[in-house]
Amino acid sequence: MILGLIVNGLINVVITTIEKRFGLRSRQTGLVASGYDIASSICLIPVTYFGGRVNSSKTRIIAIGLLFLGLGSLIFSIPHFLIGHYRVTIAETNTCSHQKDTVNKTILQYDNETMITNGIVNDDYENPSWFVWVFFIAQMLHGAGASPLFTLGVTYIDENVSKKMSSVYLGIYYTMAMMGPAIGYVVGGQLLLVYTDFLYTDSNELGLTSGSKAWIGAWWVGFLIAAILCFLLAIPISGYPKLLPGAEKLQQQKSSEAYNDNKMCTNAHQRTSSNYTKLKELPSATAVLLKNPTFFFLNLAGASEGMIIAGFAAFLPKQIENQFSISPVWSALIMGLITIPTGGGGTFLGGYLIKKFDLSCADIIKFCLIATATATAFTSCFLLSCPNLEFAGITIDYHKNQTYNDTSFNSDQLEFACNINCSCNRDIYDPVCGIDGVMYYNACFAGCSDESVTNDDIKSYVECDCIRPDSNLNHTSNFEAVNLICSSKCSYLPTFVILCFALMLFTFLATMPALSATLRCVYDDQRSFALGIQWIKVRLLGTIPAPMIFGALIDETCIFWQQQGDDLQSGACLVYENFYMSNTAIGGG
Repeated sequence: MILGLIVNGLINVVITTIEKRFGLRSRQTGLVASGYDIASSICLIPVTYFGGRVNSSKTRIIAIGLLFLGLGSLIFSIPHFLIGHYRVTIAETNTCSHQKDTVNKTILQYDNETMITNGIVNDDYENPSWFVWVFFIAQMLHGAGASPLFTLGVTYIDENVSKKMSSVYLGIYYTMAMMGPAIGYVVGGQLLLVYTDFLYTDSNELGLTSGSKAWIGAWWVGFLIAAILCFLLAIPISGYPKLLPGAEKLQQQKSSEAYNDNKMCTNAHQRTSSNYTKLKELPSATAVLLKNPTFFFLNLAGASEGMIIAGFAAFLPKQIENQFSISPVWSALIMGLITIPTGGGGTFLGGYLIKKFDLSCADIIKFCLIATATATAFTSCFLLSCPNLEFAGITIDYHKNQTYNDTSFNSDQLEFACNINCSCNRDIYDPVCGIDGVMYYNACFAGCSDESVTNDDIKSYVECDCIRPDSNLNHTSNFEAVNLICSSKCSYLPTFVILCFALMLFTFLATMPALSATLRCVYDDQRSFALGIQWIKVRLLGTIPAPMIFGALIDETCIFWQQQGDDLQSGACLVYENFYMSNTAIGGG
């Protein structure tokens, strides 16, 4: 559960926040996500080959893995403490009446550092994107620590329970693994409501709210808590025996369904050949598995499914956030609400159905095919694409006379007759929503000359020359713009949630049956090693390239990049083209 909370929960929730905080692109965060699978693939062969031996202590190896997992989480939070404090003081600089020379003096001075990232200048850290390698190393430690859990952990449970109950116990085990990401989405989303430097700074003094585009939440807190939990859990797990009482008797009662003599998933006598316990026998042990056609095609199926799941897990929260114009907090909450019942329920239900109907290995594979085909049909949820919010100078012109359909952005479009004399600072990205329903880059580009703060600590602006309210609107507000995201008129979100719910349910429904089929179609003394080989294939062909491929494709849908100095396309993406992002998702599915 803790592993899922960290790797598939917290990290996916904070991806967008990290990109904004450190000026990273999606292809860079995709590299970070792949670090987990790269390290796991490297560690799987030695861990599973030697850890799967009869005399090995699987639980102690798992405990060591937990220590690596905790260390990785600790390192993942370190960039927060290295880069300095994130503070945006734009209350005096964000209106049309101020000139550039004033802006440069009032941005931020802290510990003799001037910082800018998404509205923050950073002279000492001109390129904070180098922190991507810190995140990458942390993810590799996560991968190394996780390698025993889904191999030796699965084998340890299967060795100590009856064959009939094995799928139920493993279903519970994997259900907790699915609950972890769900909890991570919910907890991580709530932590993003807390200002990242809450220990030192009151966000109210800066005039920032969690609804502001310039807001950075406390993304790092969850990783510190997870690290402590990992270190504590390693203690009791290291104390488990090699075999639980009664395990030897249960093993003698089991019959093998391993592939033998060109018969797929048929009963065969337990082989009496070597248990492959020496290093020189590693090639022979690998050859036996690779010649097993059932095992081979189960691996290919797992790799294709792993590519889709890894890509969506990393970037689906971002897609929901951008498609439906909601905050990262709400996006994380929606993902949590979808993942909790589908991941946990689907995984447990798949294991229970195997026990309920006492399915053979061949029947289990047929069940997997039906569930996967059904899940594929529900990828149609990504056909639901919402139009982009109207963003002056980016998606439409200032008077809404023209919509820009191309994906190339000319920064000169931000300036118009209504703000040409305002000397607005493009380094400050703090979008405001006008009473006309249009987003503006900041209050200065909206031509606003005065601001105030409401009781909810929300900034409001008046005397905005670029904002022209619709004459049909009953304009009774005492402001013309607020520093919040405009509400989307798109109503596809409920439909998307329902279809995505069904997609994930049937996807996870096949998880436990596929695992049971893998354990049954190989010999007992090779189960740990077989799972290791399978995970390597899944990672090399699926989960390692997937985040980088999806990240690169999503970067291609960007229509406005964060500006760092004179480079107009050096930072994170601030505005995506929703239609092309949707096409990218459906293409990946």
